[in-house]
Amino acid sequence: MKISTNWSKITVLVLLVGSAVIFLFQLIDPRGDSTRTDISIPKLTALAEKGEKAFAANCAACHGVNAAGTDKGPPLVHDIYNPGHHSDVAFYLAAKNGVRQHHWPFGNMPPQPQVSEADLEAILKYVRELQVANGITSRPHKM
Repeated sequence: MKISTNWSKITVLVLLVGSAVIFLFQLIDPRGDSTRTDISIPKLTALAEKGEKAFAANCAACHGVNAAGTDKGPPLVHDIYNPGHHSDVAFYLAAKNGVRQHHWPFGNMPPQPQVSEADLEAILKYVRELQVANGITSRPHKM
């Protein structure tokens, strides 16, 4: 009887610890937030509407519909991309030059030479309007 009681306690403990580990992993795993489905879509300005079309044609395959992310690329509607951490210039440089993986485990982003300056401006306006509609505003970057 003593052995079965100990095994029951051990089983319960293993299940509790395992559940806690899974829960914590989901909280800290960046891929766990990479495919949001709760993106609020604002009434877009004319420039952002152009950006939405350009984003769909050039960015959505990796960054997802409405910049919500996919298993190929991170969500851009995420606080890590707030203007205080990733300026507008950072977005331009990423599209023009590519960018090495640094926040997410998706690999390097290649340059996007097919995206014109005008399209980049519109895409950035679209992403920023999505961010604001989802509570992402500029915060100072802290190292």
